[in-house]
Amino acid sequence: MSFSSDVKNELAKQIASPRHCRLSELSALILGCGAVGRSEDGIYTVFLQADAEAQGRKFFTILKKAFNIAASVLDKVPPMHSGGKVYVPVLQGKEEVSSILKSIHIVDNDDNIRTVDDGVSHRIVRQSCCKRAFLRDTFLCIGSVSDPSKSYHLEFVCTSQRFADDLKKMIESFDIEARIVMRKKYYVVYIKESTSIVDLLNVMEAPVSLMNMENERIVKEMRNSINRRVNCETANITKTVNAASRQTADILYLREHYGFENLPKGLEDMARVRLQYPDATLLELGKYLDPPVGKSGVNHRLRKLSELAEKLRG
Repeated sequence: MSFSSDVKNELAKQIASPRHCRLSELSALILGCGAVGRSEDGIYTVFLQADAEAQGRKFFTILKKAFNIAASVLDKVPPMHSGGKVYVPVLQGKEEVSSILKSIHIVDNDDNIRTVDDGVSHRIVRQSCCKRAFLRDTFLCIGSVSDPSKSYHLEFVCTSQRFADDLKKMIESFDIEARIVMRKKYYVVYIKESTSIVDLLNVMEAPVSLMNMENERIVKEMRNSINRRVNCETANITKTVNAASRQTADILYLREHYGFENLPKGLEDMARVRLQYPDATLLELGKYLDPPVGKSGVNHRLRKLSELAEKLRG
């Protein structure tokens, strides 16, 4: 199971306690993966996507808790087809259903039906807790998040620019930066910063997924840190080996074309020690000298030897 599925499974089980937050959740579920129709005689029918099983179960649970209505898929009402998707009827009625839809601001007082093209009713997300609930169930319908072991990316795929703009503002009300990009015919609200994704998981109240992502992020950062350290040490070793190789070549050239006996005592000793210990570090070379010399002193003498060899080469 993917990380995105784990997040959705956790969110599907998370139901708000306050009634006003439950109304926000119902509104998000209908706007995110549902539709509402109204017949000429004023009968409303609420539809949900046929493949939205978790969302459907949550819709029925909240409906029961908020309105004490036991709803289910209506077998005698034909499904609706829209945008290449199949929607099954889950609630139908006149006054009672109209009252429910008005309470979640899907239907207004003039019986106009709100869709994603109309954006989010600000009345349904007045409070911070209601925004949390709305974002939670909207993610359940149209959201996804990448596996944090591979990359950091969370998004909501919206069919309406106005709905995308409202989601972006809602996310940013929690001091989380979000952006919108067009992808084919969709408006995608996305977050790419790992800390921002963690913050949004916290806002949507998914503590288990949040901890799993944090653990994965820590492991990933430790792995990257170790790799950087290994690469740095490898680079330093390579640099040291290359430097020692050049120094040895210069000293051999001096021995052949100049003679150690013509070198000052300090440089002669340094040349002989470097040839004797070709793999030693500067610090180790200094200890082999008599009297011992510090790292900077060793480096100075080796540089003098190299400069002399370069001068002799012309």
